[in-house]
Amino acid sequence: MTVNTNVLMLTAVATLLAGCANVGLFKDSQPEPTLAPTEQSAPGLSGLSANEIRSALSGKSWSWKGPNNSGVTLFAEDGTSLIEVTGKGKTTGKWFAKDGELCESVAPAPFLPNGAPMSCRPFSGAGDNYRVGNAEFSLSS
Repeated sequence: MTVNTNVLMLTAVATLLAGCANVGLFKDSQPEPTLAPTEQSAPGLSGLSANEIRSALSGKSWSWKGPNNSGVTLFAEDGTSLIEVTGKGKTTGKWFAKDGELCESVAPAPFLPNGAPMSCRPFSGAGDNYRVGNAEFSLSS
């Protein structure tokens, strides 16, 4: 892997974990049912459609910072993600967009033994800066 791919993968992991921490996904609880991806194109509450969110994130690496964690996540076009949480490690995840929301799950990792089930959070912003739940995302350079 190249350095850019590693950075992208780490960004994806970090983003997912930051968002998960903000909605209490690090607590031991029953997993929520897995949600199927949607192909909706009408704008959601944030004004961004699922297609616009997918277009903004797909194939890019995003630095993120939440109240409890920070890192980098790469959102692959196939709906998988590579996540690096600063000071904790790397893992993988899955993602999809719904109108006005980003939905993510995180695979188990040494720092997150149970992983995090699929959860959707409000998505807003434009250009190189977005907000997902309580996490702030910026395009990695």
